[in-house]
Amino acid sequence: MAVGKETARQKMIGIMYLVLLAMLALNVSDLVLKAFRNINDSLNTSKNNVENNITQLLSNYANTKAKESTDNAERLKRAQEAQKIGEDLIKYINKLQDQIAADGFDENGDLKQKNNLDIGQNIMGSDTEHKAGKKLQAEINKTGQKLASLLQHDEGKPTFMLQALDPVKPRAGEPKTWTGNNFGEGVPLVAFRTILTMIQNDTKNMEADVINKILADKPMVTLDQFQAVAVAPSSYVIQGQPYKAEIYLTASDSKSNPDITVNGNKLPTENGKGVYTGGTGSVGTFTWKGTIRVKDRTGKVTPYETPTMTYQVAKPSASISSDKLNVIYAGIPNPFTISAPGFPDVNATISGGSLSGSGGKYMINVPGSLVGKEVSINVSGKNGTTTLPLGSQKFRVKAVPDPVAKFAGKKGGIMSASKMASTDQIVAELENFEFDLNVKVIKFTVTIMRPRQDPMPFYCTGDNFNSQAKAAIASLPFGSKVFIENVIAQMPDGRQPALNSMVFTIN
Repeated sequence: MAVGKETARQKMIGIMYLVLLAMLALNVSDLVLKAFRNINDSLNTSKNNVENNITQLLSNYANTKAKESTDNAERLKRAQEAQKIGEDLIKYINKLQDQIAADGFDENGDLKQKNNLDIGQNIMGSDTEHKAGKKLQAEINKTGQKLASLLQHDEGKPTFMLQALDPVKPRAGEPKTWTGNNFGEGVPLVAFRTILTMIQNDTKNMEADVINKILADKPMVTLDQFQAVAVAPSSYVIQGQPYKAEIYLTASDSKSNPDITVNGNKLPTENGKGVYTGGTGSVGTFTWKGTIRVKDRTGKVTPYETPTMTYQVAKPSASISSDKLNVIYAGIPNPFTISAPGFPDVNATISGGSLSGSGGKYMINVPGSLVGKEVSINVSGKNGTTTLPLGSQKFRVKAVPDPVAKFAGKKGGIMSASKMASTDQIVAELENFEFDLNVKVIKFTVTIMRPRQDPMPFYCTGDNFNSQAKAAIASLPFGSKVFIENVIAQMPDGRQPALNSMVFTIN
């Protein structure tokens, strides 16, 4: 307005200007104002849906993948930071919304001053630095930069960048600033509210875009071939043992050749699959674990490991036995090998006597009191937590056969006087017996007959001639005879059998 007293013409122009503004205000129809409210409600619904999806995504990720690795836990932390940054701007705009709606709402939920052209302008301003519009412009740009900075180089850039920039080349007659474009003169209050809600919705969309990029898995695998698979822990099943198998659907990428290793050794791949062939050159239990490394579209490699697998290698064997020769000798250790294919943990017991050992090698001892009777060996195997009976076999208990008495390696015959005098031990020898046993002679009688003289008997204890017998044998003439009789041996099972007699002629 001009300084000084106004002319009548100037007063008339001022009055006409006021009338024109009133007419413009009246021209903002209820239908247009209602349209702004409908758009505002729709934007709020969209914003809330995006927020619910983000909350559900973060919760699921925290309960699953974030627990798998420290890298996933770090991703979750960045995603949660993105959610907080976006929410801070939305709360900031909510305060502006409260100022705009300070006069409240009518019974229909509309702003009471919905068609007011001054309230929004007074709060937001257009190009005034201390007004809320300029401050909001700065907060929007700061929020967009913070969200974008959370993305790493391998996660790309935001699909939509949140920015509030001044127009570089505005059209003729349009405001030259962002605040002027959005919060300029002649805008009804309901439009101010809708514009602020639109900025909140854009904020939530960029927040969701950044979070999805942070948490997204990007494997370079296209699953184009499927196969039904049945996997059983073992194909060897004993009667009474349950047979179990897992049945599921697998998928693979026929066009990819992933890096597959077993125990650190690379496997050749074909049609996206690797085949592992385990060594069977030695007997025993062997374990292996496979690792598949998949590269995503950014070049990052993610390893996936199989469970630890186990397989057994056993010698080819056949069970061949004679029903008539299933015997155990009393009084001595009887070695046994007991095994059950498919059962690494085998236990054996015996009905009489004792059984000791492990790892398939056992030693069985039975007393002499069981000679002529039968004992049973029972075998069981452990499969996981279940113990299964694998069989039982009976064995006859026999006594160790009586040994043969020998003197100087002979059981009788002709012997020189010097040989007779230099040897004084009676030996009990087990002939054609598989066990290596030492049986001791405990007593015997030696009788010496010189030509034309009476017999001279000597009773010896142990397995050697006593001193009297040695003296008598030392000077035997040609034609003398030596009788070794009543030879008694001590057996391992406690028996003391009488052994054979021997007669030697001196030449």
